[in-house]
Amino acid sequence: MGTSSTLVWLVIVLAVVAANLPFVVQRFFLLGQRMASKPWWLYLLEMLLLYVLVGTLARWVEARLGQVHEQGMAFYVITGSLFLLFAFPGLVYRHLVKRQRGTRAMMEQRLP
Repeated sequence: MGTSSTLVWLVIVLAVVAANLPFVVQRFFLLGQRMASKPWWLYLLEMLLLYVLVGTLARWVEARLGQVHEQGMAFYVITGSLFLLFAFPGLVYRHLVKRQRGTRAMMEQRLP
């Protein structure tokens, strides 16, 4: 496994982690005060900022490995869609698994 392949896989793993970060951490961009529940637009803003951050890192890796290719609108639509797809596990964990655990705990408290 060469250095270029390792760097590409590192960017992909970083994209998966970054896409799920807004759903795992209940602070704005890892800073600020902890919130009980973030509004939906804050999730989107964090994801947009992280997408730009990972994209900038990927462009730096591409420049380090060789020639940087200019990209059109289709490239950004596809990579943005992939970033949203990478965020699916975090979304499921935050809004389905955690909610189900909380509901189960409430049901167990009601039982005699």
